[in-house]
Amino acid sequence: MEEQRERPGPPWRRWVERTGRGPGWRSALLVAVFAQAGSSWAAQAQTGRVPLDAFARFLLLLGPALLLVRHRYPVAVVYGVSVVTLVYIGAGYPYGPVFVSLALACFTAVCAGHRRTAWGAVGLLWAGHLLIGHWLYRWLPPAGDGPAPWGQELGITAWVLAMLAVSELVRVRREQWARDRAERAAAERRRVDEERLRIARELHDVLAHSISVINVQAGVGLALLDTDPEQARTALTTIKGASKEALGEVRQVLDTLRTPGDAPRAPAPGLDRLPELVEQASAAGLAVAVASEGKARALPPGADLAAFRILQEALTNVVRHSGSRTARVRLVWRPDALELRVDDDGPATAGGAGGSGNGLVGMRERAAALGGTIEAGSRADGGFRVVARLPLGPVTSKEDP
Repeated sequence: MEEQRERPGPPWRRWVERTGRGPGWRSALLVAVFAQAGSSWAAQAQTGRVPLDAFARFLLLLGPALLLVRHRYPVAVVYGVSVVTLVYIGAGYPYGPVFVSLALACFTAVCAGHRRTAWGAVGLLWAGHLLIGHWLYRWLPPAGDGPAPWGQELGITAWVLAMLAVSELVRVRREQWARDRAERAAAERRRVDEERLRIARELHDVLAHSISVINVQAGVGLALLDTDPEQARTALTTIKGASKEALGEVRQVLDTLRTPGDAPRAPAPGLDRLPELVEQASAAGLAVAVASEGKARALPPGADLAAFRILQEALTNVVRHSGSRTARVRLVWRPDALELRVDDDGPATAGGAGGSGNGLVGMRERAAALGGTIEAGSRADGGFRVVARLPLGPVTSKEDP
């Protein structure tokens, strides 16, 4: 069955899609009705003014009619409504809701960013009213009219200032709301970027370590396949275990992408898996000696994961980039920090000691996220050293495991 084409919506809905605003005819219609009814009431109260006739009714409709396009042409509309209002006042018709159209046009122009235009249009009305009330009244209806009282001018001035003040206040609030929305959107983008970088680091650390072990053991297995089948079998067993573990950790990371709101099914690795890490390094032909100094204590989950990944990456770099087959890991528990130190005696292979790619960058990012530091470089005796310092909270009473 062919898909039915979506029917175009009514004209006012297409206007909303083009301008991002609601249909202007609703407010314009409301202003027009109010101006007609309110001016009729004002005409009864102001007996000294010219009675409302067809031309007055036309002017009371022309102002709201211009409001229909105020969002698209705010400058032209605010000046047009100001001129219409001046013509209405100059014709001697009674004061009343005729000013509402100008207030709405001024409000729209200010919110659209045309502040000087709005102030100019309102200033034009104020100056024109001043001329009509104190000079041009001699030649304008109603006949025999005298100069306008200055109290009335003060009222008009107060109304003009209040209209501009309200428009500016709304403009400031809208700009503040727009900034708040932009800041929230930027914060959300930063959060997404940080999460993407975190997942990328996790995948890099898992795959780099496991594939390094698999690569070394695959080389051992190929070399000993004919001469020492039992040792080749051991290498294949190590490859199987390393690949299984890597698949499990990759699956855990991917699960967080599929269901970001759910808790991970397995706990994140920490320093409690350091013996397992040493065993994997040993399977890759690297002898690792572990020493600890100070009183060990429980780590926050983020610091525990960072410590494990930093040690994992450092040992992986030794396997991949160092000619040494031994490494020393030292954990120094200080009152306010945990110091991790990984040394190897080198020399560096063609890949460069310690690595120079994403691994070292990832270690620095992990440490920096916790307020810590990473120092990595060659030692004076030709080896390589990685020192990570991770700040910790107050000392707890947990005993050494």
